[in-house]
Amino acid sequence: MGQIIERIAIERGHEIVLRKDEFNTYEGLSNADVAIEFSIPLAAVSNISNCFRSNVPVISGTTGWLEHYDEMVMLCQEKNGAFLSSSNFSLGVNIFFELNEYLAKIMSKFDTYRVEMEEIHHTQKLDAPSGTAISLAKGIMANSNYTNWTLENPKANEIHIEAKRIDNIPGTHTVAYHSAVDAIEIKHTAHNREGFALGAVIAAEWIVGRQGVFTMKDVLEFN
Repeated sequence: MGQIIERIAIERGHEIVLRKDEFNTYEGLSNADVAIEFSIPLAAVSNISNCFRSNVPVISGTTGWLEHYDEMVMLCQEKNGAFLSSSNFSLGVNIFFELNEYLAKIMSKFDTYRVEMEEIHHTQKLDAPSGTAISLAKGIMANSNYTNWTLENPKANEIHIEAKRIDNIPGTHTVAYHSAVDAIEIKHTAHNREGFALGAVIAAEWIVGRQGVFTMKDVLEFN
C-alpha cells in the first residue's frame, strides 16, 4: 500500500519527505504537510502519536488498533491537530457505506428479514473481520435493532460476519438480507488496491489546513 500511495501522490504532484519503516526514525517528519499512515496494528499508535507531536495532520488507514482510537483523538485535540482514520479509503467503498446505512434504515421496518455479512481478503491480511466489515456492521447497528456483530453463531440481535482469506483477493464485502421467500444483497468488489490508495491521497489533500477529527463523510461531503 505504501508503494502505491507514494506513486499516486507523486503522480498528483506531491513530494515524499519521509518513508517510515521499522528500521529508520521519524527524522524529517516535521517537514511534512500531512502523513498517510498505512502500517500494522502494533505500529499505528506510535506513528500517529509522533505525527501529532510534530504538528503533522494524520490520515490513517491501519486497522486492528482501534482500542486506542479515543487516546489518539484526545492527543489530536490536545495538540490542535487534524486526524482522519478510516477502515477503507476507497471512494467506492465509502459510497457503499452510505448505501448500507440507507438500506439498513429501510430493512429495519421488516422483521421477516435477517442480515448477514461476508468479507473476503488476501491471506496476508492480519485482522478478521476486516475493519471495513466492522464499519458496515456499525452502520447497520446505528440504523436498526441489531446491537452487536459476531464471527460465531449469532444471537437474535447480532449480525453474523463470515470472514474468508483467499490468495490475491484485494477485498470483497457483501451485505445480505434473507427471508423465507427472497434475499436482497448489496456488494462491493475491489479489483485492486489503487482505489484505497487514491482515496487516502485525496483525503490527505483535503485535510491540510484543517483542525479536528474527521471521517470520509466529511471529505466526500456526505454529512
